[in-house]
Amino acid sequence: MSVVSISMPEALLERIDEFADEHGYSGRSEVVREGARALLEEFQGRAADGQTHTCTVTVVFEYCQHAVQQRLTGVRHEYDGIVSATTHAHVRDRYCMELYVLEGTAETLSGFVNRVRAVPDVRAVDYAIITFEEGRVDQHIES
Repeated sequence: MSVVSISMPEALLERIDEFADEHGYSGRSEVVREGARALLEEFQGRAADGQTHTCTVTVVFEYCQHAVQQRLTGVRHEYDGIVSATTHAHVRDRYCMELYVLEGTAETLSGFVNRVRAVPDVRAVDYAIITFEEGRVDQHIES
């Protein structure tokens, strides 16, 4: 097994160590390996189907972080073809929240989510994917 060196904030390292202790992992390496596997596989099952999916992406960052907002706007424009809607809200007087509604293949959705995750100083990124199956949607509407 190869050994790699990574940089991360001390607070995140402490959370990883606590998580490893609380959940019975042998150490932080095992937690990081499992997290990396999950990240690499999260879109894999849907990528092969070629279908169009609908996805909501929620991004949280600290209020008045103009550089973050500019970078997110850049990502939004880069993926303009799949962005159906966006909205901005203030949360708890300290945070901004951007909500994106996307429609595209798993590959393009994954690209968007990964680009947003790479924006420095983003506090959280969460997403949900919905696949509308034609037969099931039509059936539900008719009944």
